[in-house]
Amino acid sequence: MSHKLFLLPGDGIGPEIMKEVKAIIDWMNANLDVSFETDDGLVGGSAYDAYGVAISEEDMAKAMAADAVIFGAVGGPKWASVPYEARPEAALLRLRKDLGLFANLRPALVYPALADSSSLKKELVEGLDILIVRELTGGVYFGEPKEIVTLEDGQKRAIDTQLYTTSEIERITRVAFDLAKTRSNRVASAEKHNVMKSGLLWKEVVTKLGAKEYPDTPLEHVLADNCAMQLVRRPKQFDVILCDNLFGDILSDVAAMLTGSLGMLPSASLGAPDEKTGKRKAMYEPVHGSAPDIAGKGIANPIAMIASFSMALRYSFEMGKEADMIDKAIATVLEKGLRTGDIAKEGDTVVTTSQMGAAVLEEIKALA
Repeated sequence: MSHKLFLLPGDGIGPEIMKEVKAIIDWMNANLDVSFETDDGLVGGSAYDAYGVAISEEDMAKAMAADAVIFGAVGGPKWASVPYEARPEAALLRLRKDLGLFANLRPALVYPALADSSSLKKELVEGLDILIVRELTGGVYFGEPKEIVTLEDGQKRAIDTQLYTTSEIERITRVAFDLAKTRSNRVASAEKHNVMKSGLLWKEVVTKLGAKEYPDTPLEHVLADNCAMQLVRRPKQFDVILCDNLFGDILSDVAAMLTGSLGMLPSASLGAPDEKTGKRKAMYEPVHGSAPDIAGKGIANPIAMIASFSMALRYSFEMGKEADMIDKAIATVLEKGLRTGDIAKEGDTVVTTSQMGAAVLEEIKALA
C-alpha cells in the first residue's frame, strides 16, 4: 500500500530540517517494505511571496487528500507587515481547522544523554516522559466574536471569545484517557474553573466522562497556573496533561523547555476517525518555530522534525516498529555525544544540520 505524504517545509529553517526527513523517507522507500508517495507545497511566508496568501487553495486540496501532512515551520520578520488574514501563521490555523485536527499531542521526553541540558536540576527531569493533549480547534483562538472595534469616545476595544461545547470537550477527553491507557494511566486536567465559565464546564464534562467511561484511570484536576508552577517544581508527577487550546499552548511550551531545547520536541495533530475507513486526518510538526536568525546557516537541530515523522509512522500508519527504530536511532546518536549547537555543552561534538540528519539515518540503517 502506498501512503500519501504532503510535505510543507515552510519558512526559515523549515526547508533545512525537512530535507533530513526526506532523506529518511527515500531510504525507507528503497530499503524497507513500505511505499511513501510525497508531494511538496508552499506554506506561510513562502506561499505569500508566491501567491499573496498563507496557503493556496491548490495546496489546501493536496493537504486534504493526503494521508498525513508533514509541516516544517512558518513566519519571520520579513512578513511582519503583511495583512492579518495573510500572515504566515494563518496557514497553520486554517490547516488545523479545515482538516479538523482537534487533538494536539505534544510529548515532553528527556533523552538520557540530555538530562544535563535542562535548565532544571538533573534529578528533576531525568526520566521525564509527559504527554500534553491539547484541544486544537476550539477555545479562544477560534471563538467568535473576535474583533477590534472603535468606541464612541475614540478608544479601541479588543475582543477574543473563549468558547467550548460539551461535545468538543468530550472528544478531546477521550483522546487523553485512551492515550493514558497506553502509558502510566494517569490524567491531569488543567483549566481555570475558579474564574472562567468555560473552565467550569470543562471540569464538569471531564469529570463525568472519566467516571463513566474510564473508571480505572485516576483523574486529577489542577488549575492551569498551578500546573505551570508544578511543571517547574516537580514535573515527573504528571503523565498525561489534558488542556484547552490556550492553556495547552502555554503549558506545552513550558514542558518543552524542561527537556533542554525546543529543537528536540515533535508534535502530532489528529482529527476524528473517518466513519468508513477509521483513518484520521493528521499533521505532524516540530514544536519549535522558523528560527529566522539561524536560517540558511546549516546549524538548525533536525531532531524534532525527524521525531515528528516518527509520530506519523506511529499514529497514521500503524508502523510502530519503524517508529521505534527512528526513536532509538535518535537516542543512540545523542548517547554518542553528537550535538547541534542548541543542545551542545563543553566536550560534545558539535555537528551541522545535515551531519545530524545523516548520523540518525546511519543508526536507522544499522538497526534495520
